[in-house]
This record gives sequence, structure tokens and C-alpha cells, in this order.
Amino acid sequence: MSLKTFASEALSNLNTTAAILPSSRFLARAMLRPLRLRQAKVVVEFGPGTGVMTEALLQEMAPDARLLAFEINPRFYNYLRAQINDPRFLLVNDCAETLGQTLRKQGLHRVDAVVSSLGLTIMPESVRMGIFDTLMPFLSDAAALTQFQYLHGLVLHSQVDIGKLQRYSTARFLRGYFGSVTQQTVWRNIPPAVVFTCRQ
Repeated sequence: MSLKTFASEALSNLNTTAAILPSSRFLARAMLRPLRLRQAKVVVEFGPGTGVMTEALLQEMAPDARLLAFEINPRFYNYLRAQINDPRFLLVNDCAETLGQTLRKQGLHRVDAVVSSLGLTIMPESVRMGIFDTLMPFLSDAAALTQFQYLHGLVLHSQVDIGKLQRYSTARFLRGYFGSVTQQTVWRNIPPAVVFTCRQ
């Protein structure tokens, strides 16, 4: 059912999903492997979609941990709400920039791990920065963030103000926030993707 839900949404809104199939287990594994999920108390997921990584996270997390997932797509939100019943899971139908408000409402003060499936390449710079400016003060010293980008997302973007074309670099953007950013390519995914692992 998740495949049908994802494919239907992708065909009608390819600009936001950027793919026609959900993430593969290989991509999910690459996204979760760098995170210390057994020790994490608060985990955040941006853009869970149909929950491939959400379910993997819940399998790895401790019984007393919390998972806050932010999904703005109403179709994916309704699907996840119906499919996942776990007391550790809080699904938020709002943008990632509301993270701080949600954490405070839940009485939480730090984040230990972040999994992001956000389409950074198609966001305005102000939105990208707003999300990460909001997130960074809540990250614990040992926290790690993983972010993936489809290979076909490496496109040229026009800088209207100076009349030039510039290649958007996810790695360069992330290095503006994190001291360590490494990357690996996951070929066993449709489409192939690059996973960035970021640490303070």
C-alpha cells in the first residue's frame, strides 16, 4: 500500500517527492547506520514520506526514546497517522521550521539524532537556512544528522540577481553548520542517492 500511495503522490507532485519510488532498504540502512540510535533519547525525522525510514528508526530506537516526525504533505501525513501506532512516535503536520515550538511543547530540550529526507535542492535558501538555524541550538554535542540527495538533484540554479548559473552544493551548505560532513553514494536505490553524515 505504501508503494501505491507514494507512486500516486509522485506522479501528481513530482517536484516535492523528486522520486517515483519510496527509499530502498539500502538507502535507509545508509541513513541510519551513522546514528547512535540505541543511546538516543530524542530523534527527529524531516520528511518521512510513507515511513520507510520511520519504521526502521522505531525498530532501532530504545523503548523510552521519542521520535518526532515532520511531514507537510497531507497525503503522506494521513497515511502515516493510519499506519504507525507507537507511543514513542509523534507525527507533526507542519514544516521543519516549527521544530523548536514542538520540542518546547513536549518538554524536550535536546535532539540526539536527525534523519532528513528534505529536498534541499528545491528549497529557497531562506527556507534551508531557517530549518537549520532552528535545529542547531537543540543538537546535543554527540548528535549526528544524515541527509540524502538524489544524484539527479545536482542541477544548475539560476542566480537572477547576478545573471549567472551556479551549481547548488548540499555538502557546502551543510559544512556551513557542521564541523564534519562525509558522504557516500547509494547506488541500490531508484534513483541513486548521496548520503551526507554530519557531526558537530
